[in-house]
Amino acid sequence: MTALLEVKGLVKSYAGVHAVRDVSFAVRPGEILALIGPNGAGKSTCFNMLNGQIRPDVGSIKLAGEEIVGLPPRTVWRRGVGRTFQITATFSSMTVRENIQVALLSFHRRLWSMVGYAGASHRDEANELLALVGMQEQAERPCGELAYGDLKRLELAVALANQPRLLLMDEPTAGMAPKERVELMRLTAGIARDKDIGVLFTEHDMDVVFEHADEVMVLNRGQLVARGTPQQVRNDPHVQAIYLGDGLLYDPKHRKEAVQ
Repeated sequence: MTALLEVKGLVKSYAGVHAVRDVSFAVRPGEILALIGPNGAGKSTCFNMLNGQIRPDVGSIKLAGEEIVGLPPRTVWRRGVGRTFQITATFSSMTVRENIQVALLSFHRRLWSMVGYAGASHRDEANELLALVGMQEQAERPCGELAYGDLKRLELAVALANQPRLLLMDEPTAGMAPKERVELMRLTAGIARDKDIGVLFTEHDMDVVFEHADEVMVLNRGQLVARGTPQQVRNDPHVQAIYLGDGLLYDPKHRKEAVQ
């Protein structure tokens, strides 16, 4: 299958310190790929280069065959790259539906419509996104009243407003209860596979990584040191040494959260 995202030879340094060193990988439509690594491994820097917040010193990033290095984040977003963040950011005084409508107005280049009648704009489209994430019954609630797990589902709906081909998710389950983590990632995986959206996510919860990722990449000191199926990565001696010395990266019988 043709790659949706092709990353080749990414390099980023700060004052001579390599944050990312010669990183290359690809994501296919409908594939769910996890990027894990210890603190300081370079995961956030890598993500920020992919959506245009940081320009790489060297390297290529192609989305559906087109180079996107050098494009600003808003243009990358319009090309079909959605993103969620570790800390949710919503308009707390607006309703759930209105938060999605703002994203839709931006996508349809109609932010001027926010003056006067934003609540009537793209209402049906917003309702469809709410139904997709199971929040249609909370459409009229102010975001400031939502539980944290519901805020994360709303953030997912907002990230889908630009009809993304690629979804970048930075620790999507951070701060959530174990049951909520499982539910959110099952929801995300189902949507991604149904709509052929490629997903690249970072995560510290190994339950989430090994249950939902088709493949796992391991970043250490800015370099990719392993890539493979969850089982292959779990059994990789180099990966085990990076995380827990001679211990196992993850034992499904005795849960261990190895990445912080």
